[in-house]
Amino acid sequence: MQHSSNNSMTEIQQLWGSLISRLNHLYDDPKVAQLMNTRLGQYLSSHPVLALTVLLFSAMAVLPVGFFLLFALVTVIMMAVGFVFFEAFLLCVGGLTLLCVLSGIAFLSVMVSFIFNVFYITISNILSRYYPHLTKQGQAQRKDSEFEASRQKQMQ
Repeated sequence: MQHSSNNSMTEIQQLWGSLISRLNHLYDDPKVAQLMNTRLGQYLSSHPVLALTVLLFSAMAVLPVGFFLLFALVTVIMMAVGFVFFEAFLLCVGGLTLLCVLSGIAFLSVMVSFIFNVFYITISNILSRYYPHLTKQGQAQRKDSEFEASRQKQMQ
């Protein structure tokens, strides 16, 4: 029984010595030494329970903060990609709307032009049939008919 008790005591002393050597190695690091020279480092050095609390909180908060930052990054990337797709969708809808409006304007232009041409042809035919003296062709025919009439008068 004594042998196992001595054996466990030596293991604990070895473990304690290993821990002390690692802490000394940590304190020898220039960044840690610079931190320990600040007011906060000196305060935490004089209050080990608070230092342990801050260390545990920092160690335990790394994972949730990391997940939150990863979530934020993925959300920003998805927003950017979604914005691009949404903009492309809006451009497609706007382009199709413009195409429909322009097609409607083209159809309306053709129909209005057709109606005006029908009115023009109809009115010009009515005018040339009932009022031949108003048209150039009617004036030329009238001069020809007057010339024929005067020629016939001269022959008589």
